This record gives sequence, C-alpha cells and structure tokens, in this order.
Amino acid sequence: MDKSSSRDQNKSGVTQNKLSSGNEFEAWILHHQHSAIISLKKLWAEKTSSLLTCLVIGMALALPTSLLLAIGNIKLMAERWDGEPQLSVYLRQDLSKAAALVLAGKLEQMNGIKTIKYISPDAALEEFKQNSNFKEALQLIDENPLPAVYSITPSSHLPDDISTLINRLQSIPEVESVQSDLQWVQKLQQIVVLAERLALLFGILLSIGVLLTIGNTIRLAIENRREEIVVVKLIGATDAYVTRPFLYSGLWLGLIGALFACVLILLGTYYLKAPLFQLIGLYQSDFLPENLGMLSVLGLLLIGSLLGVVGAWLAVAQQLNKVQPH
Repeated sequence: MDKSSSRDQNKSGVTQNKLSSGNEFEAWILHHQHSAIISLKKLWAEKTSSLLTCLVIGMALALPTSLLLAIGNIKLMAERWDGEPQLSVYLRQDLSKAAALVLAGKLEQMNGIKTIKYISPDAALEEFKQNSNFKEALQLIDENPLPAVYSITPSSHLPDDISTLINRLQSIPEVESVQSDLQWVQKLQQIVVLAERLALLFGILLSIGVLLTIGNTIRLAIENRREEIVVVKLIGATDAYVTRPFLYSGLWLGLIGALFACVLILLGTYYLKAPLFQLIGLYQSDFLPENLGMLSVLGLLLIGSLLGVVGAWLAVAQQLNKVQPH
C-alpha cells in the first residue's frame, strides 16, 4: 500500500508539473497576443504621431532601397550586352591605302585577332554622314578629315587579353589610336560598384536614423506609462512582461513604415515610368526595367520589423531601469 501510494503521488506530482508548465506556456502565448493587440490599439489611438513616425521610417527605408533597385537595373542592362567585343584601330592620317593594306596582312598574322575589316576613309565618311546630323556641314568640307580604320574582333573576350591586344596594337607605328567598345561597359561596372557602396553607406546611416526615431517614440511611450509600469511592477510583473508591449509597438512601427516604403517606391517608379521608357526607346532597346519584386517586398518588411524591434529594445533597456517602484 505504501509503495503504491507513493507511486500515485509521484504520478500526480508529474501530472501537476506538466499542467502548470502547460498553463505557463499558454499564459505566455496569451500575453504575446494581448501585447500585440494592445500595442496596435495604442498606436491607433495616437494616429497623427504614429502616422508621422511611420512616414519618416518609410522614407528612410525607401531611399536606399530605390537606389539599390536602380543599380540592379543598370547591372542587368550591362549584363545583357552579349555582342562580341570590337576594337576600332585608327590609322595615321598620312598613311596611304597601299601601306594600310600591307599593315592588314601583318595584323592577320597577329595572335589574339579573330577577324579584321578594313574601312576606308571614304566609307567611314559616308557612314558618319548616315548616322549623324552633320550631313550638310560635311558637304562643305573639301578634304576628308577621317582616317582609315580597322574593325577588329578579338579572339578572346577576357578584359585582360583585350587590354594586352590593345597595348600591342598601339605600339605599331602606323596606328594613331585604338578604341574598344568594352570601355564603356568597364566604366559602367566601376560606377555601379561605387554606387553600391554609396547605397550601403546610405542604408546604414538611414537605418541608424530609423533606430533613433523608433527609440525616441518608445521612450516617450514609457514616460507616458510610467505610473502604469510602477503599479504592474508592484504586483510582481517581471521586466520581460513589461517590455513585451513596447517591443510590439516597435515591431508595428517598423512594419508599417516598411509598407509605406513599398508604396513610396511603387509610386516613384510609376511617376518615372513614362520618361524612362522614352529614354530606353531612344536607344532602340527592348530592355524592361525590373520593379520591386515579392522577395524584395518581404525583405524590406523583415528589415523594417527587425529595426523596429531592435530600436524598441534599446529604448526599453535604457529607460526601464529608471522606472522602479518606491
């Protein structure tokens, strides 16, 4: 009897522990739900100040995101350049046609050259007349100012190999200068790298601004609820219990601010859509710029929410210790 009763007591104790731990978990979940709802209601009760705070957060998040979106489209445009690289080798103005043809035979034997095409000064002038608005002005010129040109296709697309070939061509006495159509792509890539770093710097600075904005808002909320916090602590509330509503307030501010950022970006792209497509049409390109995708929206919402929670936590950690019951 004693053994069986002790076993029953042990079983009942384990059961009570499970029930108590289950009740604690349910209470923890319920308090999270209550904190999320009550914090949203408090923000709604102060609509004007909450709206202004969310707009500031939205603009701070929209600026670096818009810059990164523009940089991404520029990179896509550069990557879509899939033609073979071409080198334009300009010969000396005083070089005769016979000497130019002899030079062509030498260039055909040079390593690194896939194809070579000779463009005479007359053909270059005619092509320039067709592709420019100076046709009438060029007719007034007695002499052809354009030199003979070799259009060369390198056998390698690697930038280092092309640079080596350009240096070899420029060392030829009959050559005046060499121009590569890859130079604009390389310059564009360097500009994109610089713009990406600037966007990252702006993003960091504006994220700090978001943290300060949310932290100041939560600090004011703590000051307004000082007496309530003192009473709750007097009846035994823990710091975690007191902190949760403020963390959810920061979460809502960051999340709604990120939603405003998405709306601002969409409005901005819609406003720039017409002139952007006109510019693309002038270059006779079929490139379609990418807009803010679903993954980008989710990422922006996540970043806004995290900044809201971190900003609120920093403010609560600084201010909560100052609010103690006497």
